[in-house]
Parts: sequence; structure tokens; C-alpha cells
Amino acid sequence: MTDDAASGERHPADGSAPAPGTRRPGGRTARTRAAVRDAVLAGLTEYGYPGLTVEYVAEHSGVHKTTLYRRWKDVEGLLADALDLAGEDTWTPPDTGSLEGDLRALAHEVVTSFADPAVAASGSAMIAAGFRSERAAAALRGYYAERFARCEVLVERAVRRGELPAPADAAPAPADTPARTASRTPHGCVRGAIDAGALVRSVSAPLFFRLFITREPVGAAQADQAAAAAVAAARAGAFTTESTAGDTGSAHGTDS
Repeated sequence: MTDDAASGERHPADGSAPAPGTRRPGGRTARTRAAVRDAVLAGLTEYGYPGLTVEYVAEHSGVHKTTLYRRWKDVEGLLADALDLAGEDTWTPPDTGSLEGDLRALAHEVVTSFADPAVAASGSAMIAAGFRSERAAAALRGYYAERFARCEVLVERAVRRGELPAPADAAPAPADTPARTASRTPHGCVRGAIDAGALVRSVSAPLFFRLFITREPVGAAQADQAAAAAVAAARAGAFTTESTAGDTGSAHGTDS
């Protein structure tokens, strides 16, 4: 069996190879790709990014190094695809019935993940790799951007429950209220949408600061504190986009 057949790889009809580390699985078996990903994580955990090699991945994944070089080109390609694969899981944000409960559950997920030495080692190595490789950094940003996008539903639920203010244009203003002033905040601005990504970042940020900057321990108390602070900030409008009163017409789709 050839290396390509073993990996399930299909090349274009013109014989050209796909861009390394940029393709979705296609005809390649998920088992092969997962084996490569696991070997990348194992190498990061054992040696860190500077010590990770294609040869190590080949030895520990069972995929020949010529196939690895052809598809992923180099270590950066392998790392980018490992992060891409991690973003294809079925993770969904918690649904506890309240905004505070959801954010607290998210914070506890961070703490639990880094309490596991094996998970913490590979996760820390991935983050460290982002400081050594721009391609790894881009892949890491993409991974978290996708995670934050999944958390938009968390904010949508909170708005429906009335825990957070709805955008000004989510519902018509009362009939006796002028359109240009109906949704102004006390500061003369127009209330906009809530930035779900910023809200979720505010939960994990203090935990990651302790984990990776000050190297302090994190536990349930720190998780609860981070969630409570994020909830208070959200209710105060810290993550709500606002436009000036002069932009009200465009915010509401009217010039009157």
C-alpha cells in the first residue's frame, strides 16, 4: 500500500499536491489525521515546540514522513492542522439556565482542563508555540475565534431571558416615542449588540493570566470570581457596542 493510500489522501487530477496544512479531511481517513494530531500533541508535551520534529510525528503516528512532508510540509503545518482538527469537535457552551451559571461553568472548564497535567502540558505547549511561530499563532487565533463564535448562543439566551439588554433595534419602539431617541442610553448613545467574544474572553482572561503570566494556582474560587466579575460587567454594559446619537438613524435603518 502506498503512503497516499494509507493516509486516504487524494491529489488533484493534475497531480499537484494540496496546500500543506490547509485542507479539510476529504477522502483521508479521520483515524490517520487523528493519529497525526495525537503525535503532535505528544511531541509538544514531551519536548515543546522547539523540540518537535516531523520524524517524531512519523514515528509516533505510524504515518510515513514522506507523506507528512508532502501534506503538511513542516512542523508548522502539522501544528496548524492539529489546532484545526481540535476545532472540529462537538463542544458546545454550557446551558445552565442562567447567564451567571453558564459563565461559571465556562470558568470551571478552564480550571478543570489545566488541573489535568497531561491536558495542561499540551495546551500550554500549543500556546507557547504561538510565540515562536506566526503560523501557529494564526491557527491558535482561529481556534479560539471559532470557540467564541459558538458562545454567541450563550448571550442570545441571556437576552431572551431578560438578563441582558436587547439591541435597540431588536424590537419596535413605543408608538408615542420618537424613533431617534427611543433607544438612547443615559449617555446619549444608542444601545447596540453585545460582543459575545469579549464577554467570554473576560471570563477566561484572569484565569489565563494566573496560569501563564504570574504562574499562580487557580481553583474553584478563582473561577467563580472571574464569572461573577464578567456578569457584573455585562450587566453594566461593558460589552455592549454603542454608537453616537448622531448615528441613530443608521442604527435603526431610518433617517427620521
